[in-house]
Amino acid sequence: MALAVDAGDFAGLARYGLFGGLGHQAYLRRAEEQLTALHRQGLEVHLRVLEAADFEDYCEALGLDPRMPAARVAYAGDPELAGEPFVYAGERLAELVPVLLDDHRARVRMSVACAALLGAVGDDPAGQFRMAAVMRYVTSVYLALAEGAGEGCHLLTLRCHGPEDGEELTSAADVCVEEGQLYPAGRDAEAFCVTLAAGIALGGEGALLLHGDPSVGVRADGRTEDRSAPAGGPPDSPATEARPRPPVRGWALAGGRLRPMTAHEVFDELADDAARGLPFPPGVDPRPGFPLPGFRGHGEGGGPLG
Repeated sequence: MALAVDAGDFAGLARYGLFGGLGHQAYLRRAEEQLTALHRQGLEVHLRVLEAADFEDYCEALGLDPRMPAARVAYAGDPELAGEPFVYAGERLAELVPVLLDDHRARVRMSVACAALLGAVGDDPAGQFRMAAVMRYVTSVYLALAEGAGEGCHLLTLRCHGPEDGEELTSAADVCVEEGQLYPAGRDAEAFCVTLAAGIALGGEGALLLHGDPSVGVRADGRTEDRSAPAGGPPDSPATEARPRPPVRGWALAGGRLRPMTAHEVFDELADDAARGLPFPPGVDPRPGFPLPGFRGHGEGGGPLG
């Protein structure tokens, strides 16, 4: 089932008569009633976002009439949708919509990155072999980042692009570790790994940042310290104010290779992000990146897939 959860998308699609004259809120209430009824019957319902521009492009590409119910059904069940299906589990729609939108944005990032990755490695048997090698390497990098991050829920951010004015790819994912165990990764982590794989396969340029959990500080000796429940007084006490700042570590992607940044480079990257419109994280401690696994697929000529 495809849901027009965004009011703008709903308005753009209403001109095709898809919603029977309903307003957006009335449409959402009816959709919730339908979902609840199907869930109570024990049926597994897969959801996706009904996005106006994407739906219109889909219909044009396949020669479908967007006014016909069959077009919407085909769009909802499109097998080209990236990743595993989003399964409805009985949630209220007010709780479900933000999660579904996050899932949709991650799918879009994954689709764009997959296209870039396939373009870099090719679709012949040799290309499939190269893709498998890159994905194995990216998995090892992701696990090394989680291990190096330590306890807590940390944020990974990535931006990269091809060496010749390639489209910029961006992604972000949480990495959560508790008692040494890495929490199961969601769609954002999948999108992050595919985006990094595309940047490596393209021989791209960019930056990867690991934002430490603000509730877990890092002391001068490198050991972590839980800041979520301070023992030295109330949250605004002087002892709490003196506690360590959350670290941000970074790696530069250059020629499809990852190398640790210096603390100064990490600060410059945060400043560049702020210049691009992202908020500069307050009270952080820029730190050098730690060593990450090397990619044995790199050849002597410097290319990532040589």
